[in-house]
Amino acid sequence: MQPEADIILEIRDVSLTRGAFHLQPMRFAIGADEVLAIIGQTGSGKTMLLELMAGFHPPDAGAVLLNGRDMRELALHERKIGYLYQEYCLFPHMTAAENIAYGLRMKKVDGAACRERVHEIAKQFGICHLLTQYPSTLSGGEQQRTALARALITHPLLLLLDEPFSALDPVTKESMYEMIRRIRAEYHCAIAFVTHDFHEAAELADRVGILLHGTMQAIVPAKELFTHPWNEATKKFLGITK
Repeated sequence: MQPEADIILEIRDVSLTRGAFHLQPMRFAIGADEVLAIIGQTGSGKTMLLELMAGFHPPDAGAVLLNGRDMRELALHERKIGYLYQEYCLFPHMTAAENIAYGLRMKKVDGAACRERVHEIAKQFGICHLLTQYPSTLSGGEQQRTALARALITHPLLLLLDEPFSALDPVTKESMYEMIRRIRAEYHCAIAFVTHDFHEAAELADRVGILLHGTMQAIVPAKELFTHPWNEATKKFLGITK
C-alpha cells in the first residue's frame, strides 16, 4: 500500500454486480505517478473495474476515493480523471480539434485559451495537421492520439486506458509504448490500464494486478509477475508450469 499522502485513487472494499456478473470485494490503491496494469482473460471484469474506478458505476458496497474524497460526492468536472475507451469514442460530428477541446468547453474555458491549449497538445502528439479532419478520415493510430489528447488536455490526476494497444500493429504499438512513458514523465499523472497481454504489463507497469472471474488475485510489482506464489488458477492463466 502507498503512503496515504501519495494515494491518488483508493478502491476500498468495493464490490459491484452488473447483470449476472459480480466483481468480488477488493481493496487496493494507486499512487501518484504510478502505472498499474490489470490483466485478465476476456470476460474477467477488467473493463467493468476500470469503469468503476472512473466513477461510471457506483459500487454496491465500499467506496472509490479520489484524493481521499468519495467519488459519489464529486461532480464529473471535479473528478480529474481521463478515460481512453477501447474504441476511442471520438464524436463523429466533431473535428479532431473540437474533440480535443471538449473537456475544456465543459469547463467553460475561454475560446482563445482553449484554441491555444488544443494547439499545444496537438503539437505534443504530432497531430496538428489533423485538427480540421473528422474521425472517419483518421487512421486507428491517429484516432488514438486524438483521443489521448482529449483525455489529457484537462491535466487529470489519473488516466485510465481500456485495452489501449489491442487494435494496433506492432510498429504503432511500440510507438504508443513510448508515448505512454512520455505522458507519465510530462503530465505526472497516475495511469491504470487493462490488458490481457503479459508483455504490455511487464513493459509499462510498476505493479500488476491479476483479475480472474471478478476476483482480484493479488497486485504485485511487475518484476514479480512470474515469481509470486500464485494459486493454481492464476499459475494456469500465466502459463506457469512449475
